[in-house]
Amino acid sequence: MNNGFFEALSLLGDENSVDTEVLVEKVKSALLKAIRKAYPDCEDNIRVDIDPASKKLEMYLIKTVVDDEPIDYNEINIDEARTIDPNAYLGGTVEYPLDAAKFGRAAAQSAKQSIKGDLREINRENILNQFQDKENECITAKVSQVEPGSGTVTVVYDKTELYLFRNEQIPGERLKEGDQVKVYVTGIVNKSKKPIIKISRAHRDLVKRLFELEVPEIYDGIIEIKSISREAGARTKVAVWSKDENVDAVGACIGPKRSRIEAVVKELNGEKIDIINYSEDPAEFIAKALAPAKVLSVTVSDGEAKECRVIVPNDQLSLAIGNRGQNAKLAAKLTGYKIDIKPEFEIPIKGMEKAPEEEPVQESGEAENAAETTVE
Repeated sequence: MNNGFFEALSLLGDENSVDTEVLVEKVKSALLKAIRKAYPDCEDNIRVDIDPASKKLEMYLIKTVVDDEPIDYNEINIDEARTIDPNAYLGGTVEYPLDAAKFGRAAAQSAKQSIKGDLREINRENILNQFQDKENECITAKVSQVEPGSGTVTVVYDKTELYLFRNEQIPGERLKEGDQVKVYVTGIVNKSKKPIIKISRAHRDLVKRLFELEVPEIYDGIIEIKSISREAGARTKVAVWSKDENVDAVGACIGPKRSRIEAVVKELNGEKIDIINYSEDPAEFIAKALAPAKVLSVTVSDGEAKECRVIVPNDQLSLAIGNRGQNAKLAAKLTGYKIDIKPEFEIPIKGMEKAPEEEPVQESGEAENAAETTVE
């Protein structure tokens, strides 16, 4: 019986990531509670010994030896006592062994519930201790399961299962069991009860953490990532700035033979990444942010409104706006400016004396919403 108990104890510890010593103390406390319930008069005369190393599980009532009929479970007649310990004597004590099976269903259930409650608290503390310094950081986890219906991916990090929901995955990415993936820990919720670790591969700060891992100059603080805008699975723009004029921020992020940026792109399943030099001059920064399109001029509006008008060559207009307004939208988020993109020359409509006044480029379809998006 004891072997089965300790096997179950070991399995319980592994499943709940609990040290055996901690678990033994919790089980011991639960058993004491169950014994006290079965023998309420023996409050202080109970002993439980659990030793996983020798697989010893022993429970005793400490009974006083008497020469007449015992008045309760705290006493034992000397004749019976000497069947347990031949050296028993009147007024002394003997350890009366208990069998857990005799506790009855109620006592066993009490022990089980107590252990379950303790394990919940242990798990809560373990998860908080395990992840409190991982919040807003990047971790590497292993895919253990992909749910066909919902698309939810279960990953394992340090024996703890985490759930990567579809809306936090990179669109178009197909993860499979056994894959090693980097995820960004966006936060921990429900800390006081059952903590839930929220993770993402779509969050823009995952890109920041990946560059910190690949570019020593960023990790060391020589190069600073000023801002990031991202449309997961499609394109990301990263604005970087060097504190050392002798260090090329963009070149350092790209790396020798594009090795550093390619490592990040590979981790993000082929997502395109634009590395841009940050500038404190808004007009210059906006022009760079619209890369790969060439910009002729940027006029930043006066006052508090962060708006600007950008003029681009006619053959660069669609490139500046991007597919479904993507390039303009990302540039707007990167810089924090509402961007109105105009072509260099208005093209008159054939058969009309004067071309009607052109609405801002953004007002055509999705491009309007894209280019007028501002960074929070």
